[in-house]
Amino acid sequence: MNKVLSSSAPLLLGIMLLMIGNGLQGTLLGVRGVAEGFSTFEISIVMSAYFAGFLGGSQAAPRLIRRVGHVRVFAALASFISAALILFPVVANPWVWTALRMVLGFCFSGVYVTAESWLNNSTTNEQRGKVLSAYMLVQTVGIIAAQWILAEGDPSGFVLFIIPSVLVSISFAPILLSISPTPAFDTSKPLSLVELFRISPLGCIGMFLMGGVFASQMAMAAVYGGQAGFTLGQISAFVAAIYIGALFFQLPIGWISDRSDRRKVIFGVAGVGALACILGAIFAQSYIFILATGFIAGGMASPLYSLLIAHTNDYLQPEDMAASSGGLIFINGVGAVGGPLIAGYMMSGIGPQGYWVFQVFLLGGIALYALWRMTRRAAVEDTSTYVAVMPSTTPVVAEFAQEVANDMAEEAEAQHEAELQAEERARDAVNGQQ
Repeated sequence: MNKVLSSSAPLLLGIMLLMIGNGLQGTLLGVRGVAEGFSTFEISIVMSAYFAGFLGGSQAAPRLIRRVGHVRVFAALASFISAALILFPVVANPWVWTALRMVLGFCFSGVYVTAESWLNNSTTNEQRGKVLSAYMLVQTVGIIAAQWILAEGDPSGFVLFIIPSVLVSISFAPILLSISPTPAFDTSKPLSLVELFRISPLGCIGMFLMGGVFASQMAMAAVYGGQAGFTLGQISAFVAAIYIGALFFQLPIGWISDRSDRRKVIFGVAGVGALACILGAIFAQSYIFILATGFIAGGMASPLYSLLIAHTNDYLQPEDMAASSGGLIFINGVGAVGGPLIAGYMMSGIGPQGYWVFQVFLLGGIALYALWRMTRRAAVEDTSTYVAVMPSTTPVVAEFAQEVANDMAEEAEAQHEAELQAEERARDAVNGQQ
């Protein structure tokens, strides 16, 4: 593992700095928007714009990279990010912020695609699984660290906007000065959405609803905290709890899903998440309870994303798995655009409890649809391997994860064959002695 980390350390360090900058601006804008007197629905529009830009960036970035190369795309987009972050406190207008957030979403998506393709290119087949785990850990730790920075700063000033701008600027250095060669960029042609839905209705419907869960959960958390009267430190801790839960539950849920009907696991995880959100809405007066609710809700949502990808892969041939990732991420992105808007509308109407109520509907919908799909066809016997990925992933790292799943499946099959051969040799030896 040390060898893996040392070879990928510059890239991982650059990505962590990007994640700290992105995680900080995401929470900070919610807090600052409330302080500037923006309505909850206005803030939801600002927050939704990021996901619209991210969706567009994930589609456009591959074409930009093929035209002008990784280095130019990375440097140009990262420069736009750095400039946009500084402009937020200069013009406190929700419509200007909406435009800037869309620019941020587009640019962060392109930067992630570029950095992740470098990471994939610098990784051997033997290291791929460990590097993916390190990448997910770096992403989560970066966002959690951003909440600590926010808690120590003053959201009414300029400094907290300058810090992420500086971090993003510094992130160029370890990536662009890395000894890794510029990779040849290529992505699989995605399956059509119609074909993807025919193969896995639950995967498509679940990913669409999960887009709304993830986007509303993360983008509106600070707004919820502001409406609920939390202090800045409490808001930061609440957002951090969501991501800590996402990290904590990934492996246990993945282990269970590889050993049972994955639809039952999807039903159970979504159901637990919905129940936690119901309790969060009921016991909203207890901050400790809200922290626990964020931990569980985040802990169910992030693995649910990986579960839906793995479930879809159960009905695909290994060579088609990478092609499915682009379509699933696009569906998830469409759902993410509407998530903050609807959550903001509900919070404007019924208060901060709308944050939890909206998630109850989405997670409950996934659970009920999974239950219904179990009545439509039998479970597959030969399931694919669960690989943990973050809901903020791009098509590049999704294909990366699919390659890891294929490698793990091949290793398991080879090990099974070796065990069968060993048993056969043992039987032959016993028969020879007799």
